[in-house]
Amino acid sequence: MSPNSTTMSLNVTSGRPLFYINGFSNMLYANYYFMFLSVVYVLTILANAFIMIIICIERSLHNPKYVAVFHLAVVDTCCSTVVIPFLIHTFIFSSQFIVFEACLANMFFVHFFNGLQSVSLVLLAYDRVIAICFPLHYHTVNTNITMIIIIVVVWVFFSVMFLVMVLLITRLSFCKSTVIDSYFCDHGPVYKLACNDTSVNYIFAVFLISLFLILPMLIIVLSYACILFQLFKMTSTEGRRKALKTCTSHLILVAILFIPILVTYIAAIVSAIHPNARILNNSLSATIPPLLNPIIYTLKTEEIMEAIKKVLKRNKIFQVKS
Repeated sequence: MSPNSTTMSLNVTSGRPLFYINGFSNMLYANYYFMFLSVVYVLTILANAFIMIIICIERSLHNPKYVAVFHLAVVDTCCSTVVIPFLIHTFIFSSQFIVFEACLANMFFVHFFNGLQSVSLVLLAYDRVIAICFPLHYHTVNTNITMIIIIVVVWVFFSVMFLVMVLLITRLSFCKSTVIDSYFCDHGPVYKLACNDTSVNYIFAVFLISLFLILPMLIIVLSYACILFQLFKMTSTEGRRKALKTCTSHLILVAILFIPILVTYIAAIVSAIHPNARILNNSLSATIPPLLNPIIYTLKTEEIMEAIKKVLKRNKIFQVKS
């Protein structure tokens, strides 16, 4: 029996649609890709746990910048956790059917944490702007408490926005196909399956893309325009170099997160992109940045490298004394 016929028969009896996640069903060598994602997930958890532990135990890192880095590590861990285990369970164990309520929950959490990733990079850009453009006011304007309050407000606001997005799906009727051409309960592929008017869902989807993708990119670009303007005003070449060096790791993270997403959107606008290419690129965009973010911040940030050396040195002294 085909996925369509199965879901149609179950919809009649249950009153709620039973979705079928098509995703990687027609992709060659998909099992190798799932094995690769399993390794990515384990490494992501270890890398982000490592950077969170270093920030917690090293007092020199208890400042607003590393509150934002710690938040990014939490978001990266959650993002990988809501994507990779679900994806592996769905396709390796052939559990591609998903009930309506579970689909909505999956939709909420995946989009929620993906959105938080972009805003986490905005928080780091905000920290760099204050540190470089207003260095004398940094410790009064940008405190640990201020950064924590901003993060809490962002989480509450995001929760409300994505909850509205999910609730708008409940007003739709699914009387035809319930096969989702994605690797999870993706908002776009789901609402496009509905039989009734989806204009509200479309408008809200465009609003969310603008709010959580385009707006963060614009804010980051404007932030670095302010930083570059400030750097040109510096008379010291060494001071300019040091200030720019503190931004290197953040710029790499921005490129890793936004470039693949932009490529997918531009390709979809310019020409019809193959569904498998879109699914593969979207899944990599959701799983690779959470792995690379802690590695890049560890290797490219002198403060973290110094903190790691201090922790190792303290442990070595402790072992010698004992």
